[in-house]
Amino acid sequence: MQRPIIPAKTGDDGALREWLGVAGMMHQLRVNALAKLHFYYSAMNAGKSTTLLQSSYNYNERGMDTLIFVPEVDDRYGVGKVTTRIGLRADAITVKDDFDIYRHVREDIATNPNIKCVLVDEAQFLSQQQVQQLCLITEELNRPVLAYGIRTDFQGEPFVGSKYLLALADELIEIKTICHCGRKAIMNLRTDETGGAVREGNQIEVGGNDLYVATCRRHFRLGEAVNSLVPVE
Repeated sequence: MQRPIIPAKTGDDGALREWLGVAGMMHQLRVNALAKLHFYYSAMNAGKSTTLLQSSYNYNERGMDTLIFVPEVDDRYGVGKVTTRIGLRADAITVKDDFDIYRHVREDIATNPNIKCVLVDEAQFLSQQQVQQLCLITEELNRPVLAYGIRTDFQGEPFVGSKYLLALADELIEIKTICHCGRKAIMNLRTDETGGAVREGNQIEVGGNDLYVATCRRHFRLGEAVNSLVPVE
């Protein structure tokens, strides 16, 4: 970046005023720079919650506070908990269907201005209105929002929250994982107790490795949760 040229002659008032005007404008642009809404998406069991907790820790390590939210529907490890497959966990604020995330964040920042980032786990379960509230947090409160979730359900249909995050987020970041065949996994195959594919049922059925397998599009279509070429013991 080219450094601004400061007028050498103190008597050159016109040049000095021009330089101060440019410097002031650049400062105002930096002040007015909006925070962004980031949507980190992936198939099941790709490490989204682990990435979320690492991001929150990075802020905390630098002396900044964060707010973590999780929808009430995700109660695998208890309501209001973000828990990872590798054992990391943290308390979170529970988001119910009628919960106003923007209002909650605004009130918390009013009492604690050191809150510098908002994180949302399982963001696919948010409503359209709640995704719009995340946008407001970045625009009106100037706080970055990091939302984590999966794009589609076990039938390949988009979740409401993910649909609007894909449409409205400033940044889309894919967290990659792999299918049993080695290809990138982008689908979420629901399985029964025998490992067979489940094609009918409610869109939301909370579970982990016991219910879902991340697969590539081909093996999702074939309904194969394991590699058919590898003998199953």
